[in-house]
Formats: sequence, structure tokens, C-alpha cells
Amino acid sequence: MLDIKNLNVSVDEKQILRDLSLKVGSGEVHAIMGPNGSGKSTIAHTLAGNPNYEIISGNVSFNEEDLLEMDPSERSLSGLFLAFQYPIELPGVTNASYLKQIVNVHRKHRGEDLIEAGEFLKLLKEKSERLNIPMDMHSRFVNAGFSGGEKKKNEVLQLDLLNPNLVIMDETDSGLDVDALKSTSEAVNQLRSSDRSFIIITHYLRLLEYIEPDFVHIFQDGSIIESGDKSLASRIDKEGYA
Repeated sequence: MLDIKNLNVSVDEKQILRDLSLKVGSGEVHAIMGPNGSGKSTIAHTLAGNPNYEIISGNVSFNEEDLLEMDPSERSLSGLFLAFQYPIELPGVTNASYLKQIVNVHRKHRGEDLIEAGEFLKLLKEKSERLNIPMDMHSRFVNAGFSGGEKKKNEVLQLDLLNPNLVIMDETDSGLDVDALKSTSEAVNQLRSSDRSFIIITHYLRLLEYIEPDFVHIFQDGSIIESGDKSLASRIDKEGYA
């Protein structure tokens, strides 16, 4: 699925990632934990193809293809999905219209017929009901006035519609109260499968109490310093990163 080898990345001429190596197999959930400023989110931005992040050296293979040679749109179309820490707002664009557009971009890439309005509405209703998302949310502008929980569940709906192989969740628990965290996590758990992998980037244990990881990696000063199972996250929660 994903194989990162000796990846070094800089931002504004300052090196952030240092010889990062990580393998993620199909169906696996990997959690990356670390203190603020350790470079965790740089992993997400680099994998998504943010042009502000310069690759110094290293290799990234995704589904046996060179991810670093793809532009951001190609990465998305190849099956990579990034759930943002702060989802963007699109005033003037309804959620339904936006979702239909991105679904059709992916269908076109796969050589499939574009989805018609009636068929899409049926699909949207089915997916929304599965994730306990009210249909009236789709007549509102994208993320405009959405609560933190609504924004995160809307992203989970996007990944359900796009069916990616690899989902990167960058600080998904940021700004969520307990109820929103639980409902978002339940939605994510419904979408776990043997051919979909997750990288969950977080500072705290609380998200991992609802989304059970297969592997936990402690990230500090731009690299992974320790790996283990969920018990490692529990230890860090008690003892801290020092």
C-alpha cells in the first residue's frame, strides 16, 4: 500500500522530516502521535503534495507507484484522501453540488459515465443515512457555518463517496467535543475495510479510544522514535513525551 523510505523534507529552508521510514499495509490503521511542533502534520502535507513542502531526499511508493512524481490531483485520483485539520469553507457552493462534482471527477478518471442528478441524490441519501448526516445539510454552503463535528463528518462522507485506498486524518479530533468525537469516530469505523488503510495523526490518546489502531508510532524531531501497539499510546498519555 504505502512505503516511505528515508524521507527528508524541508519547509522554508528548514528541515522538518528526517530520514522518515514507514510501511502501511492494506487494511491497517497506523496512529502517529507526538508533541506540538514535532512535524506530524508535515507528513500529511507531504503525502498530499503540498508544494510548500520540499523533498530533500527519499522515496514514497503508493500502490507500487512513485507518489512523489504525482501532482496533488493525481494523488487524490490514485486513491489518497487527506482529511484536513481545518476543512475549508466554500461560500456560494452547496454541499450537494460540491460532492457531486468531486464524485464525477473521479468517475471520469476511471472511465465511467458521469453520475446524473437523480442517481446522485439517491446515493447521497444512502451514504448520509449510513453516517447519520441529515439531508438538509447538503443544501447549505460547503462547511459554511458548520459545527466542528459537522465539518469532520462531512469529510468522512466525502471519503465514503470517493472510496480511497489510503486515508490520512490530520488532527481530526481538534476542536471536537466528546459527542462530536464519538460520532465522527463511529462514522470512520464503519468505513474500515481490508483494502482501506488509515494514518491517524493526533496529539492525544482520546481519538484512539474510539478508533482502534493496529500500530502506534511516536514522532519527535522529524522522525519516528518508537513504535508499538495501542498500549504505547496509553503509556504516553500517562507519562508524556519527555
